[in-house]
Amino acid sequence: MNKKTPKQNLEKKARDWLVERGVTVKDMAELVYYLQSPYHDNLDMETCTENVEAVLSKREVQNAIITGIQLDILAEENKLESPLQEILLSDEGLYGVDEIVALSIVNVYGSIGLTNFGYIDKQKPGILEMLNDKSNEKCHTFLDDIVGAIAAAASSRLAHSDVENDLD
Repeated sequence: MNKKTPKQNLEKKARDWLVERGVTVKDMAELVYYLQSPYHDNLDMETCTENVEAVLSKREVQNAIITGIQLDILAEENKLESPLQEILLSDEGLYGVDEIVALSIVNVYGSIGLTNFGYIDKQKPGILEMLNDKSNEKCHTFLDDIVGAIAAAASSRLAHSDVENDLD
């Protein structure tokens, strides 16, 4: 079967799964605001939301979302082989594959996304704190990094557009 998934189906599935896992565009826009408000005096949530929406429209981002969320779900359902099952459920610090998936998102808008991602991944503000909470039955090993990466990429997009506007 060499049938391509229509882009609108992929984007809808990625967005639906984010919402089903408790993550909204507003949550991610708040992370963009957290990252960028120190550098933009008049930054508003509408601008942050526009940048998140632009990131979510990218196929590479959608692929990362559905892959990561599917792996998190399979771990919750105990459908992975050992030792991967235990690694994902515990979000083992040395695993690192979750960050690699997230980096495919971060790199969409240039290298500045890498510093944004590293910072927000350490700070865990807003929705990231909830996703990183190990006290509930949900596995968010991939999702917390994916959401942080979306915010980092949207922040990079915002920073790049601001620089381009300054050059005009």
